[in-house]
Amino acid sequence: MTDHFADDGLTQDAFLNGRVLVRQPRNGYRAATDPVFLAASVPARAGQSVLELGCGAGVASLCLAARVQGLQLTGVEVQAPYAALARRNALENGIDLTVWDADLTALPPQLRNQRFDHVIANPPYYAADGPSAHDAGRDRALREETPLAAWVDVALRRVRDGGHVSFIQLTERLPELLSGFMTRASVSVLPLAARAKRPARRVIVQARKGGRAPFVLLPPLVIHQGDAHPGDGDHFTDAVRALMRDARALDMAAMAQGQNMSR
Repeated sequence: MTDHFADDGLTQDAFLNGRVLVRQPRNGYRAATDPVFLAASVPARAGQSVLELGCGAGVASLCLAARVQGLQLTGVEVQAPYAALARRNALENGIDLTVWDADLTALPPQLRNQRFDHVIANPPYYAADGPSAHDAGRDRALREETPLAAWVDVALRRVRDGGHVSFIQLTERLPELLSGFMTRASVSVLPLAARAKRPARRVIVQARKGGRAPFVLLPPLVIHQGDAHPGDGDHFTDAVRALMRDARALDMAAMAQGQNMSR
């Protein structure tokens, strides 16, 4: 793989109803809804700092920046072509995002000496022995080389005391995430279910470093209306459409208190 993607191998895709336009490889790893959910869940405020581990083309960080102005954004990406693409996407969207070409287990000294208000990540979903993808970049994005426990450990080391770590991951890997977080942070989990009465396939896990609050398992967030896809279009529920189209926040703290999900 070269250190950049050729323009004719890219598409330009709209997120948040066109607030964010992102160039992505036509045949490599392509972001869909997961980084948008992740960005919506981050309880960031203007002036705070955010580190994204494994930022890919930058979709989660850019969607977060579209919702919350004045953030100090930093990304880490091990695949050089995707890191370069994240820088290009940030520039073209007018967003200040610093992206480091680095393995998260061997961060440069400048990052090892920093603490962030928030650390976010969408780690590879599949274990190292899972099925491989034909495209090398997509395979590396989806099939882990670094154990999930290492992602959790690095995130907790880089976030300040009282800061938040937010991950999105497959439900089946929730026990691995919890085992890394539970003795070092208070944790809330939001299951994401494709439709009502179906098992949740993904979860958002949010941890507050040093927190002592009880573990919280929130009711599932249902993504699509009805029992099946009736045709073209997304058919999002009203709550999810607000996240995906209107850049609303997914306020997990408010959900835990039984309040309105979005603000």
